[in-house]
Amino acid sequence: MQVAILLYPGMTTLDAIGPYEVLRFMPECKIRFVSEQPGPIVTDSGVLVLGATHSYEETQTPDVIVVPGSEAHTATAMADRKLISWLKLAHQSSQYTLSVCSGALVLGAAGILEGHPATTHWIAQDKLRAFGARSRPDERIVQSGKVMTAAGVSAGIDLALTLAAEVHGRERAERIQLLMEYDPQPPFDAGHPRKASETVLAKAREEMLARSRNPRNLISVPRILWRRTLDRIRGK
Repeated sequence: MQVAILLYPGMTTLDAIGPYEVLRFMPECKIRFVSEQPGPIVTDSGVLVLGATHSYEETQTPDVIVVPGSEAHTATAMADRKLISWLKLAHQSSQYTLSVCSGALVLGAAGILEGHPATTHWIAQDKLRAFGARSRPDERIVQSGKVMTAAGVSAGIDLALTLAAEVHGRERAERIQLLMEYDPQPPFDAGHPRKASETVLAKAREEMLARSRNPRNLISVPRILWRRTLDRIRGK
């Protein structure tokens, strides 16, 4: 099984590496980190760099696609013609197409979420409707056919374990979980808006909005909206 984990500048590291750490334990799983060209990709911290091993051209028919999100560069990825064209093409033949966090919006920009229930990071749930998706804000993992979406960042690990169980059965998925010693016992129970206090939620929202500001969105967002309008007019 060939797994293509998408990389693009400014993506959130754990969105990709969380699923990777699970999927690499699946039998006969060949993982590629895919971007326009092989080479270094600077993540959203501006410090950590991941390496793309294969290009879009080299990876046209992966069995599994994993699309990570980003704090400030999701819209830039959504407006990237080459990225979206590859995603549309690869999705046609994939067995499973997955997203983590705001990667769901990238799926949306490729027309993949139309008519599907889906989830994403809590702060971006309302944006799913713009792409014809039905938001599931209280669900950590949402599967609709071969499309599987996960909530924010850390949910990518749960997403990959869900896929492992789907492909290889629950026992194998549980074995992977044990190999990783993935046994979450967080010191606080504030990992979802319905659990956090009003103060924590308000400050987290303010911080997330500040971290997501990107001057390139002034170009990217209108470009995305124009393409979506044009696709409707042209009946695509």
